Amino acid sequence: MMTPSDLSSLSLTEAARLIATRRLSSGELTERMLARLTVVDAEVHAYLRHDAEAARRAAAAADERASQGTLRGPLDGIPFAVKDNFYTAGLPTTAASRVPQRHDPDLQATLVTRLQAAGAILLGKLNTWEYGTGTGAVYDDLAVPPARNPWNTAHYTGGSSSGSAASVAAGTALFSLGTDTGGSVRLPAAACGVVGFKPTFGRLSRHGIMPNCWSFDTPGPLTRSVADAALVYDALVGHDPADPVSLTAAATPTAPQLEQPITGLRVGLISQLSAELVPHPSIQAALEQAAELFRRAGAEVVDIALPIAPAEYRAINLPINRSESFSIHEQDYLQHRHLMGRSLREKLECGFYLRAADYLAALRLRRQIVARTDELFRQFDILLLPIILAPAPRLDDAAAVEAFTTRSAGSPFSLTGHPALSLPLGLAANGLPVAVQLAAGYCREDLLLRAARTLERGATAAGMTSPIFAYPGVPQHDR
Repeated sequence: MMTPSDLSSLSLTEAARLIATRRLSSGELTERMLARLTVVDAEVHAYLRHDAEAARRAAAAADERASQGTLRGPLDGIPFAVKDNFYTAGLPTTAASRVPQRHDPDLQATLVTRLQAAGAILLGKLNTWEYGTGTGAVYDDLAVPPARNPWNTAHYTGGSSSGSAASVAAGTALFSLGTDTGGSVRLPAAACGVVGFKPTFGRLSRHGIMPNCWSFDTPGPLTRSVADAALVYDALVGHDPADPVSLTAAATPTAPQLEQPITGLRVGLISQLSAELVPHPSIQAALEQAAELFRRAGAEVVDIALPIAPAEYRAINLPINRSESFSIHEQDYLQHRHLMGRSLREKLECGFYLRAADYLAALRLRRQIVARTDELFRQFDILLLPIILAPAPRLDDAAAVEAFTTRSAGSPFSLTGHPALSLPLGLAANGLPVAVQLAAGYCREDLLLRAARTLERGATAAGMTSPIFAYPGVPQHDR
């Protein structure tokens, strides 16, 4: 008999195996998630709203399918939650804002529909920076308090998919969905010690997701393990005619390949991003450990550099991001800016004043840098580099919080559209997670996840302390 504590620390893969073998019911698992949510989320603030009765009905249906031997796959009966910029029929979407939302209440994101068709159980909507956007600055002027880091609730979660990372780390969802425009899946995943996966731009449908920056926005899963990320990705991927940038090329299933060897893989190690961006010793140690694990697995690791520093990628990213965000949300800004929080308002004001010439110049530079970055993937199969430069800072340290976001390495692969993943690899001396980032060539999610799984498996075998296998339990704080 599994205890409630055991249930809250299960991975998706483990839970799916137990449900398939009738050693665990979806109803039991869902009730545990709801009970934990009620207690833990008073500290963590990962959720903005949830629907317990709808989740119970879905769990009962999953248990009926299990009893008849007609489960729809590994996600059937698994509780999940989504960032509150995913539209969900029957469950309001507010994007953590006071601004009135005018969307069709029956509109639902394609990705949510696909997960529910696979039998997954939607628990609720997760906290985010307002509109899923921001500058990296966090102000206490929103209708809801910010999500807190489950490893230490005095500390930052990263953003903008803050609740998405916190819910998985806190054991109140077995997986979640977020969106990544400049690192907004990978940064909170790194801060909270979970896997954050941004696929190739266009691989996953954006239909039914509130837009932020249409040429960067990429949804992705946050999970407790690489195997979990592969299962979710495989259920989500596929062309969607409702999304004009949805890729039509068929995707290779990733889960069946995870355990294949990587002998002969060429890995480009980027251990220092620039002279100014020097990783914290704990991040540097994680990179060195990851490089050594790759070597032990038969990969060739070569020291290289990005074509330009992450700050330069971000400098190209910003005018595109600000201009497109203002174009999308102009009417909300003009009519309701008095209801917006300062961070969103300041971002949109930047877009208001940007010139078309600035936007076009950034687009020209972007094409050049995309080509130079893509050239690396003709030489190397995988890039290994930091995603964050230090563990998550205290939430009340405004300068450190903003630096955590703006001095990260999230922007490069948002600008280029390559798939990238944040992988937790251990804990810093203060007990907070550290992580590394992996990236691969366009549409090589199969290779990226296989490489990440190799690191994850090697870290376990080597006895490295990893947040994936050292679930924190009840949140702590030092406030």
